[in-house]
Amino acid sequence: MMTAHPRLSLNQATVKHASLEEAIEAVQSAGYQAIGTWREPVQAVGLARAEAMISASGLRVSTHCRGGFFTVPEGPERRASIEDNRRAIDETARLAAAGAEGSQAILVLVVGGLPEGSRDVREARIRVADALDELAPYARQAGVTLAIEPLHPMYCSDRAVVSTLGQALDLAAPFDPAVVGVTVDTFHVWWDPQVYEQIERAGKEGRIATYQVCDWATPLAADVLLSRHYPGDGVIDFASLTRAVEATGYAGDIEVEIFNADVWSTPHPQVASRTADAFALAVAPHLAR
Repeated sequence: MMTAHPRLSLNQATVKHASLEEAIEAVQSAGYQAIGTWREPVQAVGLARAEAMISASGLRVSTHCRGGFFTVPEGPERRASIEDNRRAIDETARLAAAGAEGSQAILVLVVGGLPEGSRDVREARIRVADALDELAPYARQAGVTLAIEPLHPMYCSDRAVVSTLGQALDLAAPFDPAVVGVTVDTFHVWWDPQVYEQIERAGKEGRIATYQVCDWATPLAADVLLSRHYPGDGVIDFASLTRAVEATGYAGDIEVEIFNADVWSTPHPQVASRTADAFALAVAPHLAR
């Protein structure tokens, strides 16, 4: 068995077409100690079965993905979204409890883009804040941290009206850091001229819930959602970003999360192994431990 870096976690999106069982087997074969779960594979086997599988695996759970999509106006669709996020919070708490020591009850949030027919970005962001206000007490009771993930501005219209780490921190500010934090994802923040100042701010506020890594390379895929690459295969400066995150005192798992059709078509064990190798070269040398 290979031995991956002890802080490396494979986010299930990297092996999108794997079942939960196949994803667990792939990370185990590559010597990982942690996995980031996604709702769809968990729901495919049922939450109780997923808990048992995670428990038997001996793996830590680094995050659960994903909640969010808060930007629709008040009405049945928004109420359904809020209720679905409550279910996601429950899933997160139960999977973390099933995982090995060091598992984290962190629900990653992708906040949602502009509702159909809307051009009002400001109003969409207000709805995100309102949803956090509604969900935070439930998350606190469940012992779950809601981790707002800012996405690159090219996703603002359809996936996330929160585009910078600063915006995410502003939304999180009214809440206890144990309840609402942020996700620092290199693919989404590397371009931001304020990223280092905002990482420092996030550290001082205790709000870095999770650190995710993958690379950016051009040309982008026709579907820009599928434009992520293995660390080291693009232009992102993992040395400076990783050192900045480490300097805040963040000592948690680091997830590799890749959306890429070629990666998804590769056998899952090969992806897990290739990810571990890429992490060892591009990210691990810059970790404090």
